[in-house]
Amino acid sequence: MRQVKTYQGKNILVLGLGKSGFAVSKLLLELGAKLTLNDKADLSKNPKAQELKKLGVQIIGGTHPVELLHQESFAYLVKNPGIPYENPMVQEAIKLNLPIITEPEIALSVSEAPYICVTGSNGKTTTVMLAQKILDHYLAKNGHHAYAVGNIGVPISEIVKKATKDDILVCETSSFQLLGVTDIDPKVAAIIDIYHNVHIDYHKTFANYVNAKLNVTRTQTSDHYFLANLDQKNIFEEEKKVTKAKLITFSENDRTADYFIADGYLQNQHEKIIKTADMKLPGIHNQQNALVASAIAQIMGATISDIQAVLTSFAGAKHRLQYVMTLEGRKIYNDSKSTNIEAASVAIPSFEDPEVWIAGGLDRGFTFDSLVPLLKKHVKAVVLYGETRYLLADAARKAGIKNIVIENTLQEAVPRAYELTNPGDVLLFSPACASWDQFRTFEERGDYFVNFIKELKTK
Repeated sequence: MRQVKTYQGKNILVLGLGKSGFAVSKLLLELGAKLTLNDKADLSKNPKAQELKKLGVQIIGGTHPVELLHQESFAYLVKNPGIPYENPMVQEAIKLNLPIITEPEIALSVSEAPYICVTGSNGKTTTVMLAQKILDHYLAKNGHHAYAVGNIGVPISEIVKKATKDDILVCETSSFQLLGVTDIDPKVAAIIDIYHNVHIDYHKTFANYVNAKLNVTRTQTSDHYFLANLDQKNIFEEEKKVTKAKLITFSENDRTADYFIADGYLQNQHEKIIKTADMKLPGIHNQQNALVASAIAQIMGATISDIQAVLTSFAGAKHRLQYVMTLEGRKIYNDSKSTNIEAASVAIPSFEDPEVWIAGGLDRGFTFDSLVPLLKKHVKAVVLYGETRYLLADAARKAGIKNIVIENTLQEAVPRAYELTNPGDVLLFSPACASWDQFRTFEERGDYFVNFIKELKTK
Protein backbone atom coordinates (compact mmCIF):
# COMPACT_ATOMS: atom_id res chain seq x y z
CA MET A 1 0.00 0.00 0.00
CA ARG A 2 1.29 3.45 -0.91
CA GLN A 3 1.55 5.88 1.98
CA VAL A 4 -0.15 9.07 0.84
CA LYS A 5 -0.40 12.22 2.97
CA THR A 6 -3.78 13.35 1.55
CA TYR A 7 -5.71 12.29 4.65
CA GLN A 8 -3.01 12.59 7.33
CA GLY A 9 -4.21 14.70 10.24
CA LYS A 10 -7.49 15.50 8.45
CA ASN A 11 -10.84 15.49 10.25
CA ILE A 12 -13.11 13.22 8.18
CA LEU A 13 -16.79 12.24 8.49
CA VAL A 14 -17.69 8.73 7.30
CA LEU A 15 -21.40 8.50 6.52
CA GLY A 16 -22.80 4.96 6.71
CA LEU A 17 -21.22 1.94 8.39
CA GLY A 18 -21.81 -1.20 6.31
CA LYS A 19 -18.96 -3.21 4.78
CA SER A 20 -17.37 -0.35 2.88
CA GLY A 21 -17.80 2.18 5.71
CA PHE A 22 -16.06 -0.12 8.16
CA ALA A 23 -13.24 -1.00 5.75
CA VAL A 24 -12.56 2.58 4.64
CA SER A 25 -12.60 3.77 8.26
CA LYS A 26 -9.83 1.32 9.17
CA LEU A 27 -7.87 2.35 6.08
CA LEU A 28 -8.21 6.07 6.86
CA LEU A 29 -7.02 5.46 10.42
CA GLU A 30 -3.89 3.82 9.02
CA LEU A 31 -3.42 6.88 6.80
CA GLY A 32 -3.46 9.12 9.86
CA ALA A 33 -6.95 10.61 9.67
CA LYS A 34 -9.15 11.64 12.60
CA LEU A 35 -12.60 10.07 12.12
CA THR A 36 -16.23 10.53 13.00
CA LEU A 37 -18.65 7.83 11.79
CA ASN A 38 -22.37 8.51 11.50
CA ASP A 39 -25.17 6.06 10.66
CA LYS A 40 -28.93 6.44 11.09
CA ALA A 41 -29.05 2.97 12.70
CA ASP A 42 -28.49 2.51 16.43
CA LEU A 43 -24.81 1.53 16.71
CA SER A 44 -24.65 1.08 20.49
CA LYS A 45 -24.45 -2.71 20.17
CA ASN A 46 -22.93 -2.96 16.71
CA PRO A 47 -19.62 -4.89 17.06
CA LYS A 48 -17.97 -3.13 14.10
CA ALA A 49 -18.90 0.28 15.47
CA GLN A 50 -17.56 -0.68 18.89
CA GLU A 51 -14.31 -1.90 17.35
CA LEU A 52 -13.88 1.45 15.59
CA LYS A 53 -14.71 3.28 18.82
CA LYS A 54 -11.85 1.48 20.58
CA LEU A 55 -9.57 2.68 17.78
CA GLY A 56 -10.50 6.29 18.52
CA VAL A 57 -13.37 6.88 16.08
CA GLN A 58 -16.21 9.10 17.31
CA ILE A 59 -19.40 7.06 16.74
CA ILE A 60 -22.77 8.81 16.26
CA GLY A 61 -25.73 6.51 15.56
CA GLY A 62 -29.50 6.62 15.51
CA THR A 63 -29.84 9.93 13.68
CA HIS A 64 -28.24 12.18 11.07
CA PRO A 65 -27.37 15.33 13.07
CA VAL A 66 -26.98 18.02 10.39
CA GLU A 67 -25.70 20.46 13.01
CA LEU A 68 -22.58 18.28 13.34
CA LEU A 69 -21.35 19.66 10.02
CA HIS A 70 -21.37 23.16 11.55
CA GLN A 71 -19.91 22.13 14.91
CA GLU A 72 -16.87 20.33 13.47
CA SER A 73 -14.51 21.39 10.72
CA PHE A 74 -14.45 18.39 8.39
CA ALA A 75 -12.06 18.17 5.44
CA TYR A 76 -14.06 15.41 3.67
CA LEU A 77 -17.33 13.52 3.86
CA VAL A 78 -16.93 9.87 2.84
CA LYS A 79 -20.36 8.67 1.68
CA ASN A 80 -21.54 5.08 1.55
CA PRO A 81 -22.48 4.54 -2.15
CA GLY A 82 -26.00 3.38 -1.26
CA ILE A 83 -26.88 6.59 0.56
CA PRO A 84 -28.74 8.93 -1.84
CA TYR A 85 -27.61 12.47 -2.39
CA GLU A 86 -30.98 13.63 -1.02
CA ASN A 87 -29.81 12.52 2.45
CA PRO A 88 -29.90 15.60 4.76
CA MET A 89 -26.24 15.20 5.77
CA VAL A 90 -25.16 15.03 2.14
CA GLN A 91 -27.34 17.99 1.17
CA GLU A 92 -25.87 20.09 3.96
CA ALA A 93 -22.33 19.05 2.97
CA ILE A 94 -23.05 20.21 -0.59
CA LYS A 95 -24.27 23.59 0.73
CA LEU A 96 -21.04 23.93 2.74
CA ASN A 97 -18.90 22.94 -0.29
CA LEU A 98 -17.52 20.03 1.73
CA PRO A 99 -15.80 17.55 -0.64
CA ILE A 100 -17.81 14.30 -0.90
CA ILE A 101 -15.85 11.17 -1.83
CA THR A 102 -16.45 7.41 -1.79
CA GLU A 103 -14.54 4.37 -0.60
CA PRO A 104 -13.27 3.20 -4.02
CA GLU A 105 -11.54 6.50 -4.76
CA ILE A 106 -9.75 6.52 -1.39
CA ALA A 107 -8.72 2.88 -1.63
CA LEU A 108 -7.53 3.06 -5.23
CA SER A 109 -5.47 6.18 -4.50
CA VAL A 110 -3.21 4.09 -2.25
CA SER A 111 -3.06 0.96 -4.40
CA GLU A 112 0.39 -0.32 -5.35
CA ALA A 113 -1.27 -2.90 -7.58
CA PRO A 114 -2.47 -1.90 -11.05
CA TYR A 115 -6.25 -2.04 -11.18
CA ILE A 116 -9.08 -2.67 -13.60
CA CYS A 117 -12.59 -1.18 -13.25
CA VAL A 118 -15.61 -2.91 -14.77
CA THR A 119 -19.13 -1.47 -14.81
CA GLY A 120 -22.42 -1.98 -16.66
CA SER A 121 -26.13 -2.48 -16.11
CA ASN A 122 -25.85 -6.26 -16.35
CA GLY A 123 -23.01 -8.77 -16.39
CA LYS A 124 -20.38 -6.90 -14.40
CA THR A 125 -20.05 -9.41 -11.57
CA THR A 126 -19.64 -12.40 -13.90
CA THR A 127 -17.15 -10.44 -16.03
CA VAL A 128 -15.14 -9.42 -12.96
CA MET A 129 -15.08 -12.99 -11.65
CA LEU A 130 -13.97 -14.36 -15.02
CA ALA A 131 -11.26 -11.71 -15.47
CA GLN A 132 -10.01 -12.25 -11.92
CA LYS A 133 -9.84 -16.02 -12.34
CA ILE A 134 -8.03 -15.77 -15.69
CA LEU A 135 -5.53 -13.23 -14.37
CA ASP A 136 -5.01 -15.23 -11.17
CA HIS A 137 -4.28 -18.31 -13.31
CA TYR A 138 -1.73 -16.19 -15.20
CA LEU A 139 -0.11 -14.52 -12.16
CA ALA A 140 0.03 -17.68 -10.04
CA LYS A 141 2.86 -18.97 -12.22
CA ASN A 142 5.08 -16.36 -10.55
CA GLY A 143 3.49 -16.49 -7.08
CA HIS A 144 1.26 -13.42 -7.46
CA HIS A 145 -2.51 -12.90 -7.37
CA ALA A 146 -5.49 -11.14 -8.91
CA TYR A 147 -8.24 -10.04 -6.53
CA ALA A 148 -11.94 -9.46 -7.27
CA VAL A 149 -13.04 -6.44 -5.22
CA GLY A 150 -15.54 -3.60 -5.02
CA ASN A 151 -19.25 -3.90 -5.61
CA ILE A 152 -18.79 -7.68 -5.85
CA GLY A 153 -18.91 -7.72 -2.03
CA VAL A 154 -15.27 -7.29 -0.95
CA PRO A 155 -14.40 -3.64 -0.17
CA ILE A 156 -11.32 -2.45 -2.05
CA SER A 157 -10.05 -0.99 1.24
CA GLU A 158 -9.72 -4.51 2.69
CA ILE A 159 -7.50 -5.85 -0.09
CA VAL A 160 -5.48 -2.79 -1.09
CA LYS A 161 -3.35 -3.14 2.07
CA LYS A 162 -1.92 -6.50 0.99
CA ALA A 163 -1.94 -6.28 -2.82
CA THR A 164 1.58 -5.64 -4.17
CA LYS A 165 2.74 -3.97 -7.37
CA ASP A 166 2.94 -7.44 -8.94
CA ASP A 167 -0.70 -8.26 -8.15
CA ILE A 168 -3.82 -6.98 -9.95
CA LEU A 169 -7.13 -5.66 -8.57
CA VAL A 170 -10.23 -6.35 -10.67
CA CYS A 171 -12.85 -3.92 -9.37
CA GLU A 172 -16.58 -4.16 -9.92
CA THR A 173 -17.81 -0.56 -9.86
CA SER A 174 -21.48 0.33 -9.60
CA SER A 175 -23.10 3.55 -10.79
CA PHE A 176 -23.64 4.45 -7.12
CA GLN A 177 -19.89 4.21 -6.48
CA LEU A 178 -18.91 5.94 -9.72
CA LEU A 179 -21.20 8.91 -9.11
CA GLY A 180 -18.94 9.94 -6.23
CA VAL A 181 -15.64 9.34 -8.05
CA THR A 182 -13.63 12.30 -9.31
CA ASP A 183 -10.14 10.91 -9.97
CA ILE A 184 -9.36 7.27 -10.74
CA ASP A 185 -7.02 5.96 -13.40
CA PRO A 186 -7.60 2.25 -14.03
CA LYS A 187 -5.12 0.54 -16.33
CA VAL A 188 -8.20 -0.96 -18.02
CA ALA A 189 -11.80 0.25 -17.73
CA ALA A 190 -14.83 -1.44 -19.27
CA ILE A 191 -18.49 -0.58 -19.69
CA ILE A 192 -20.26 -3.82 -20.61
CA ASP A 193 -23.67 -2.29 -21.35
CA ILE A 194 -26.00 0.50 -20.25
CA TYR A 195 -29.78 0.01 -20.23
CA HIS A 196 -32.77 2.26 -19.58
CA ASN A 197 -34.96 1.85 -16.48
CA VAL A 198 -32.05 0.76 -14.26
CA HIS A 199 -31.54 2.66 -10.96
CA ILE A 200 -33.60 5.61 -12.21
CA ASP A 201 -35.07 5.85 -8.69
CA TYR A 202 -31.54 6.76 -7.53
CA HIS A 203 -30.18 8.75 -10.50
CA LYS A 204 -33.53 10.38 -11.49
CA THR A 205 -32.76 10.45 -15.23
CA PHE A 206 -31.13 8.15 -17.77
CA ALA A 207 -28.65 10.91 -18.66
CA ASN A 208 -27.52 11.08 -15.02
CA TYR A 209 -27.11 7.30 -14.96
CA VAL A 210 -24.98 7.34 -18.14
CA ASN A 211 -22.83 10.18 -16.82
CA ALA A 212 -22.16 8.25 -13.61
CA LYS A 213 -21.07 5.20 -15.61
CA LEU A 214 -18.77 7.33 -17.80
CA ASN A 215 -16.78 8.33 -14.69
CA VAL A 216 -15.06 4.95 -15.03
CA THR A 217 -13.06 6.31 -17.99
CA ARG A 218 -13.37 10.09 -17.63
CA THR A 219 -9.96 10.56 -15.95
CA GLN A 220 -8.07 7.83 -17.79
CA THR A 221 -5.15 8.90 -19.99
CA SER A 222 -3.66 7.72 -23.27
CA ASP A 223 -1.58 5.22 -21.26
CA HIS A 224 -4.77 3.34 -20.34
CA TYR A 225 -7.31 1.15 -22.14
CA PHE A 226 -11.09 1.51 -22.37
CA LEU A 227 -13.35 -1.34 -23.53
CA ALA A 228 -16.59 -0.21 -25.17
CA ASN A 229 -19.63 -2.09 -26.48
CA LEU A 230 -19.88 -1.46 -30.23
CA ASP A 231 -23.44 -2.85 -30.29
CA GLN A 232 -24.80 0.04 -28.20
CA LYS A 233 -24.30 2.75 -30.82
CA ASN A 234 -25.70 5.74 -28.93
CA ILE A 235 -23.77 4.95 -25.77
CA PHE A 236 -20.65 4.26 -27.84
CA GLU A 237 -20.78 7.78 -29.29
CA GLU A 238 -20.93 9.24 -25.77
CA GLU A 239 -18.03 7.04 -24.66
CA LYS A 240 -15.86 8.19 -27.57
CA LYS A 241 -16.42 11.83 -26.60
CA VAL A 242 -15.40 11.25 -22.99
CA THR A 243 -12.51 8.78 -23.00
CA LYS A 244 -8.87 9.67 -23.61
CA ALA A 245 -7.75 6.05 -23.28
CA LYS A 246 -6.89 3.61 -26.06
CA LEU A 247 -10.30 2.42 -27.29
CA ILE A 248 -10.86 -1.34 -27.57
CA THR A 249 -14.26 -2.41 -28.95
CA PHE A 250 -16.24 -5.61 -28.49
CA SER A 251 -19.40 -6.95 -30.11
CA GLU A 252 -21.65 -9.99 -30.10
CA ASN A 253 -21.65 -10.10 -33.93
CA ASP A 254 -19.82 -7.15 -35.54
CA ARG A 255 -16.63 -8.52 -37.07
CA THR A 256 -15.12 -5.02 -37.28
CA ALA A 257 -14.81 -4.91 -33.47
CA ASP A 258 -11.49 -5.67 -31.82
CA TYR A 259 -13.16 -8.59 -30.00
CA PHE A 260 -16.24 -10.33 -31.39
CA ILE A 261 -18.23 -13.58 -31.50
CA ALA A 262 -18.51 -15.36 -34.86
CA ASP A 263 -18.56 -18.87 -36.32
CA GLY A 264 -19.03 -20.36 -32.86
CA TYR A 265 -15.89 -18.76 -31.38
CA LEU A 266 -14.85 -15.88 -29.16
CA GLN A 267 -12.31 -14.08 -31.35
CA ASN A 268 -10.13 -11.04 -31.70
CA GLN A 269 -8.81 -9.59 -34.93
CA HIS A 270 -5.79 -11.90 -34.84
CA GLU A 271 -6.97 -15.26 -33.51
CA LYS A 272 -9.76 -17.49 -32.23
CA ILE A 273 -9.79 -17.59 -28.44
CA ILE A 274 -12.20 -20.39 -27.54
CA LYS A 275 -15.09 -22.32 -29.05
CA THR A 276 -18.32 -21.11 -27.41
CA ALA A 277 -19.55 -24.72 -27.13
CA ASP A 278 -16.58 -25.45 -24.86
CA MET A 279 -17.58 -22.75 -22.36
CA LYS A 280 -19.19 -23.87 -19.11
CA LEU A 281 -21.46 -20.80 -18.79
CA PRO A 282 -24.75 -20.84 -20.75
CA GLY A 283 -26.20 -17.97 -22.78
CA ILE A 284 -25.11 -15.40 -25.35
CA HIS A 285 -24.84 -12.74 -22.61
CA ASN A 286 -22.25 -14.86 -20.82
CA GLN A 287 -20.37 -15.20 -24.09
CA GLN A 288 -20.22 -11.39 -24.14
CA ASN A 289 -19.08 -11.33 -20.51
CA ALA A 290 -16.38 -13.87 -21.35
CA LEU A 291 -15.36 -11.82 -24.38
CA VAL A 292 -14.83 -8.71 -22.24
CA ALA A 293 -12.98 -10.72 -19.58
CA SER A 294 -10.75 -12.21 -22.29
CA ALA A 295 -9.93 -8.76 -23.66
CA ILE A 296 -9.07 -7.47 -20.18
CA ALA A 297 -6.90 -10.51 -19.48
CA GLN A 298 -5.00 -10.25 -22.76
CA ILE A 299 -4.31 -6.53 -22.25
CA MET A 300 -2.87 -7.40 -18.83
CA GLY A 301 -0.63 -10.14 -20.26
CA ALA A 302 -2.59 -13.39 -19.90
CA THR A 303 -2.40 -16.04 -22.61
CA ILE A 304 -5.08 -17.91 -24.52
CA SER A 305 -4.30 -21.03 -22.48
CA ASP A 306 -5.03 -19.06 -19.27
CA ILE A 307 -8.35 -17.93 -20.75
CA GLN A 308 -9.32 -21.41 -21.93
CA ALA A 309 -8.47 -23.00 -18.58
CA VAL A 310 -11.00 -20.75 -16.82
CA LEU A 311 -13.76 -20.56 -19.45
CA THR A 312 -13.97 -24.34 -19.76
CA SER A 313 -14.40 -24.78 -15.99
CA PHE A 314 -16.13 -21.74 -14.45
CA ALA A 315 -19.84 -22.51 -13.97
CA GLY A 316 -21.11 -19.09 -12.94
CA ALA A 317 -21.37 -16.49 -10.21
CA LYS A 318 -23.87 -17.03 -7.44
CA HIS A 319 -27.40 -15.77 -8.27
CA ARG A 320 -26.39 -14.94 -11.86
CA LEU A 321 -27.82 -17.70 -14.04
CA GLN A 322 -26.27 -20.02 -11.47
CA TYR A 323 -26.65 -23.72 -12.18
CA VAL A 324 -28.18 -25.25 -9.03
CA MET A 325 -28.62 -28.92 -9.89
CA THR A 326 -30.30 -31.42 -12.18
CA LEU A 327 -33.24 -32.93 -10.31
CA GLU A 328 -35.08 -35.87 -11.87
CA GLY A 329 -33.93 -34.74 -15.31
CA ARG A 330 -34.83 -31.06 -14.78
CA LYS A 331 -31.99 -28.52 -14.98
CA ILE A 332 -32.54 -25.80 -12.38
CA TYR A 333 -31.05 -22.29 -12.54
CA ASN A 334 -31.03 -19.46 -10.00
CA ASP A 335 -30.92 -16.01 -11.64
CA SER A 336 -32.06 -13.94 -8.65
CA LYS A 337 -29.77 -11.08 -9.75
CA SER A 338 -32.32 -10.59 -12.54
CA THR A 339 -33.69 -7.46 -10.88
CA ASN A 340 -34.83 -5.82 -14.12
CA ILE A 341 -36.46 -6.69 -17.44
CA GLU A 342 -33.17 -6.50 -19.37
CA ALA A 343 -31.56 -9.15 -17.14
CA ALA A 344 -34.48 -11.54 -17.67
CA SER A 345 -34.38 -10.87 -21.40
CA VAL A 346 -30.86 -12.29 -21.61
CA ALA A 347 -31.55 -15.23 -19.27
CA ILE A 348 -34.68 -16.57 -20.99
CA PRO A 349 -33.08 -17.25 -24.41
CA SER A 350 -30.04 -18.94 -22.85
CA PHE A 351 -31.44 -22.46 -23.23
CA GLU A 352 -32.60 -24.69 -26.06
CA ASP A 353 -34.79 -26.88 -23.83
CA PRO A 354 -38.39 -25.94 -22.85
CA GLU A 355 -38.55 -23.64 -19.83
CA VAL A 356 -40.82 -23.20 -16.85
CA TRP A 357 -40.23 -19.64 -15.68
CA ILE A 358 -40.65 -18.25 -12.15
CA ALA A 359 -40.81 -14.46 -11.98
CA GLY A 360 -42.12 -11.60 -9.87
CA GLY A 361 -41.23 -9.02 -7.27
CA LEU A 362 -41.36 -5.29 -6.66
CA ASP A 363 -43.65 -3.22 -8.91
CA ARG A 364 -41.71 -0.25 -10.31
CA GLY A 365 -44.49 0.70 -12.72
CA PHE A 366 -43.15 -1.06 -15.83
CA THR A 367 -44.96 -3.37 -18.21
CA PHE A 368 -43.31 -6.57 -19.41
CA ASP A 369 -44.43 -6.51 -23.04
CA SER A 370 -40.82 -6.49 -24.28
CA LEU A 371 -40.51 -10.06 -22.99
CA VAL A 372 -43.44 -11.36 -25.06
CA PRO A 373 -41.40 -12.59 -28.09
CA LEU A 374 -38.93 -14.39 -25.81
CA LEU A 375 -41.69 -16.00 -23.76
CA LYS A 376 -43.42 -17.14 -26.93
CA LYS A 377 -40.25 -18.80 -28.22
CA HIS A 378 -38.74 -20.33 -25.06
CA VAL A 379 -41.26 -20.68 -22.22
CA LYS A 380 -43.96 -23.34 -21.92
CA ALA A 381 -45.34 -22.37 -18.49
CA VAL A 382 -44.98 -19.54 -15.98
CA VAL A 383 -45.46 -19.26 -12.23
CA LEU A 384 -45.72 -15.67 -11.03
CA TYR A 385 -45.69 -14.13 -7.56
CA GLY A 386 -45.31 -10.82 -5.74
CA GLU A 387 -46.48 -7.32 -6.63
CA THR A 388 -45.91 -7.76 -10.38
CA ARG A 389 -47.66 -11.13 -10.77
CA TYR A 390 -50.64 -9.77 -12.71
CA LEU A 391 -48.52 -7.54 -14.97
CA LEU A 392 -46.32 -10.54 -15.79
CA ALA A 393 -49.40 -12.68 -16.37
CA ASP A 394 -50.61 -10.14 -18.92
CA ALA A 395 -47.32 -10.50 -20.86
CA ALA A 396 -47.56 -14.31 -20.65
CA ARG A 397 -51.10 -14.24 -22.08
CA LYS A 398 -49.93 -12.04 -24.96
CA ALA A 399 -47.22 -14.64 -25.62
CA GLY A 400 -49.88 -17.32 -25.95
CA ILE A 401 -48.75 -19.30 -22.89
CA LYS A 402 -51.63 -21.46 -21.69
CA ASN A 403 -50.19 -22.56 -18.38
CA ILE A 404 -50.10 -19.43 -16.20
CA VAL A 405 -50.08 -19.92 -12.42
CA ILE A 406 -50.36 -16.98 -10.04
CA GLU A 407 -49.24 -17.22 -6.41
CA ASN A 408 -48.66 -14.66 -3.68
CA THR A 409 -45.19 -15.67 -2.48
CA LEU A 410 -42.03 -17.31 -3.80
CA GLN A 411 -42.54 -20.07 -1.23
CA GLU A 412 -45.79 -20.97 -2.98
CA ALA A 413 -44.40 -20.48 -6.47
CA VAL A 414 -41.42 -22.86 -6.39
CA PRO A 415 -43.22 -26.18 -5.79
CA ARG A 416 -45.95 -25.24 -8.29
CA ALA A 417 -43.32 -24.52 -10.93
CA TYR A 418 -41.54 -27.80 -10.31
CA GLU A 419 -44.84 -29.66 -10.75
CA LEU A 420 -45.14 -28.14 -14.23
CA THR A 421 -41.72 -29.40 -15.40
CA ASN A 422 -40.93 -32.64 -17.19
CA PRO A 423 -37.59 -34.43 -17.54
CA GLY A 424 -35.49 -32.48 -20.04
CA ASP A 425 -37.01 -29.12 -19.08
CA VAL A 426 -35.27 -26.11 -17.55
CA LEU A 427 -36.68 -24.59 -14.37
CA LEU A 428 -35.58 -20.95 -14.53
CA PHE A 429 -35.89 -18.51 -11.64
CA SER A 430 -35.26 -15.14 -13.25
CA PRO A 431 -37.57 -12.67 -11.48
CA ALA A 432 -37.20 -9.62 -13.80
CA CYS A 433 -37.96 -7.49 -10.72
CA ALA A 434 -36.31 -6.15 -7.60
CA SER A 435 -36.67 -8.28 -4.48
CA TRP A 436 -37.82 -5.67 -1.99
CA ASP A 437 -41.50 -6.57 -1.83
CA GLN A 438 -40.68 -9.84 -0.03
CA PHE A 439 -36.90 -9.96 0.55
CA ARG A 440 -34.24 -7.51 1.75
CA THR A 441 -31.82 -8.33 -1.09
CA PHE A 442 -31.60 -10.37 -4.29
CA GLU A 443 -29.00 -12.55 -2.49
CA GLU A 444 -31.50 -13.41 0.25
CA ARG A 445 -34.10 -14.19 -2.42
CA GLY A 446 -31.69 -16.41 -4.37
CA ASP A 447 -30.56 -18.28 -1.26
CA TYR A 448 -34.19 -18.92 -0.41
CA PHE A 449 -34.82 -20.37 -3.86
CA VAL A 450 -31.73 -22.60 -3.77
CA ASN A 451 -32.53 -23.88 -0.29
CA PHE A 452 -36.11 -24.66 -1.34
CA ILE A 453 -34.80 -26.66 -4.31
CA LYS A 454 -32.48 -28.60 -2.00
CA GLU A 455 -35.49 -29.40 0.20
CA LEU A 456 -37.34 -30.69 -2.86
CA LYS A 457 -34.41 -33.00 -3.58
CA THR A 458 -34.64 -34.62 -0.16
CA LYS A 459 -38.37 -35.33 -0.43
